[in-house]
Amino acid sequence: MKNIAVIGAGAMGNGIAHTFAQSGYKVQLIDVNKDTLNKALKTISNNLDRLISKGKIEENKKSKILSNISTFTDITDGVEYASLVIEAATENLDLKLKIFQQLDNSCPEDTILATNTSSISITQIASVTSRPKQVIGMHFMNPVPIMPLVEIISGYNTSEEVLNFIKNLTEEIGKTPVIVNDYPGFVANRILIPMINEAIETLHSGVAGVSEIDTIMKLGMAHPMGPLELADFIGLDICLSILEVMYNGYRKSKYAPSPLLINMVQAGKYGIKSGEGFYNYASSRKAIIVAPQFT
Repeated sequence: MKNIAVIGAGAMGNGIAHTFAQSGYKVQLIDVNKDTLNKALKTISNNLDRLISKGKIEENKKSKILSNISTFTDITDGVEYASLVIEAATENLDLKLKIFQQLDNSCPEDTILATNTSSISITQIASVTSRPKQVIGMHFMNPVPIMPLVEIISGYNTSEEVLNFIKNLTEEIGKTPVIVNDYPGFVANRILIPMINEAIETLHSGVAGVSEIDTIMKLGMAHPMGPLELADFIGLDICLSILEVMYNGYRKSKYAPSPLLINMVQAGKYGIKSGEGFYNYASSRKAIIVAPQFT
């Protein structure tokens, strides 16, 4: 297998494409938006420049890695020769089901279909295809080229052969696969996102301010980023989507989204990608200036 298609050219999709291309795979990066594809290629190029400056890769490798990536705006054209397709679209169930139906109709019969979902049921996604044994979860961490973990999630019908293949492939691209069961939020987000939600509730309740909460978790708990800073980095809309999946799946109050989080998402305050969340990013992408709402 040396031919991989990636659906979605956002932060996760371009990171996945970068990782496979750097490992010598031919990658078809697919997105309906041509501008998003161009931005993705620029991001990958900039990230390779950083790796070169740090001595992680040789300068003459950059052009080869970039030549491994081709772009498409049409799914059918992009997946024609793919042995594996990794979907990395927005964390939205209806969208993912639609994409997987289209992939099932467009891909060769032996193509493995993987999703980068961070919370949605693999079994539910597989149910809209005629090949549930070949559907699996590959939850990469952000930023993909740097973070070593990939959560591997088997659906109810995923075959042992596909599971072992994806595990071995993950190791081949220099990542560490950890196999988990198919329940809402899996492991990473089942633990992480409720912590972020609790930090938001702590702010909402007036116990402490934004910088105080983040400072306590960084200096007191040795977290590299505070939970509110991390929420801005992930995207508050993504945090909300994951909480909703877990709340609907488990029906437990501890997964209920904070009203403050809901309000911020409704107001378009998503974090770094919108320019403001718990911090203001007008002058820097670093979480330095607390948003006016919280000062």
